[in-house]
Amino acid sequence: MSQEQQPHIEADGAGLRVSGALTFATVTALLRESRGLIGAGDGPLAVDLSGVTHADSAGLALLMEWLRLARDAGRELEYRAITEQMLAIASAGGLLEILPLAPG
Repeated sequence: MSQEQQPHIEADGAGLRVSGALTFATVTALLRESRGLIGAGDGPLAVDLSGVTHADSAGLALLMEWLRLARDAGRELEYRAITEQMLAIASAGGLLEILPLAPG
């Protein structure tokens, strides 16, 4: 992971802010770090992806897992500022209709 920016997730008001690379090499650690944050609290949860520097299909799988965790916790989840790279992967995988994306 020497060339990739270590991913990080932090609580940011009523949402979460994600930064760094979401790749096969990084998503397992980020999933462990994020489980408690996704299930904590109640009400809608906005996930800001504007700090994501690189993503691959594992990053998209992580977004799908966060969606499942939020639903299991009874929370609505919305992704904001998703990167063009992640949109392209989601489109190729037929997942654009499933991902809860913020308008804009």
